[in-house]
Amino acid sequence: MRTDDLGRAFEVPDNQHLSGGDVSAAHAHVLETIASLLSTSLGPNGMDKVIMSSDNEITMTNDGATILNGMEMTKNPISQLVVELSNAQDEEIGDGTTSIVILAAALLAQARTLIQKGIHPIKISEGYELAARMACRRLESISEPADDVRGFMIKAAKTSLGSKIVSKALNKFAEICTEAVLSVCDQERKDMDFDLIKIEKKIGLDLGDTALIKGVVINKEFSHPQMRKEIRDARIAILSCPFEPPKVKTKHNLLISTVEDYRSLERYESRKFVEMIESVKKAGADVVVSQWGFDDEANSLLMDNNLPAIRWVGGSDLEAIALHTNGSIVARFEDLREEDLGRGTVRELSLGTEDEKVIIVTSESKAGTILIRGGHRDGDGGGEAVRQRRAVRRTERAA
Repeated sequence: MRTDDLGRAFEVPDNQHLSGGDVSAAHAHVLETIASLLSTSLGPNGMDKVIMSSDNEITMTNDGATILNGMEMTKNPISQLVVELSNAQDEEIGDGTTSIVILAAALLAQARTLIQKGIHPIKISEGYELAARMACRRLESISEPADDVRGFMIKAAKTSLGSKIVSKALNKFAEICTEAVLSVCDQERKDMDFDLIKIEKKIGLDLGDTALIKGVVINKEFSHPQMRKEIRDARIAILSCPFEPPKVKTKHNLLISTVEDYRSLERYESRKFVEMIESVKKAGADVVVSQWGFDDEANSLLMDNNLPAIRWVGGSDLEAIALHTNGSIVARFEDLREEDLGRGTVRELSLGTEDEKVIIVTSESKAGTILIRGGHRDGDGGGEAVRQRRAVRRTERAA
């Protein structure tokens, strides 16, 4: 019988008492079990696993990190370390998430044999570190310079994607990953910003119709169905201010007792809408992108003034558009200037059989979006986007 921090008694069953070699054996058994589960998904002939989450979402994958994250692990510290190990490999390299777990299990099994022979764990650890350094030196000695960097990057992407579902369009996906990395790569600094690469998933067509778009894709449409669907060389006003008459900052009541009062208020609102639109046109804008919504009157005035508009654009999408078009986000209409306008092409597309609308903003900047197409989204739990990210990261490592 034992007591916890509050003095409450609890009993520990005898079969939970482990010490010494029993602890090592138990931990090794956990790792061997996990490695055995993952081993059948390794390699070009590896099998896919079907994972069902607690909310009945089904994921089919042979990716080690995805399998481990989808499993309901126990509180065993070794199982938690295995998940962290696989995730670290995923973040750092982008591939080898299954191999690293199997390798760790093999090293631990060999370490157990050495411990049973009386070798101290510290000596075993030092031996593994020495072996790792020797392996790195050997790899460096047999390495060869890559004259065709782009071709080498494509091969690296193919290695990462070859055992995945996307392998049926392997060449295209490898090209997309390589182009995405090269578009954001700073050759002089040997650095790149992965935040400039977005990945969007849209139901419809086939995986082979996946494309790299040199721009930003947002799940919006033009505010009026009769607005132009494509504006080339557009000057884009990016607004974070509401497209509505100014409101009193303090608590107030507006009393309207006569028809004339109502008409006066209506004229005031119309005048303010006109002033806002004049400010936009004076700056030279062709397209309005607003973080906030606007009512039918403002929408009608925008249509009458030939100003295509997009409303309710999220903050992250607004920042992406500003970054991609070299524009500035403006908080007040009176502050809008020509130099604040972004430059690019804005078009509305209909995707899939459900006629889902998206807005694509393209320009000559480095940012890009990988638009993944497919017959369904839920069956793989968004796995294709995950695999695409990993292939992009692996390609970056090759660069």
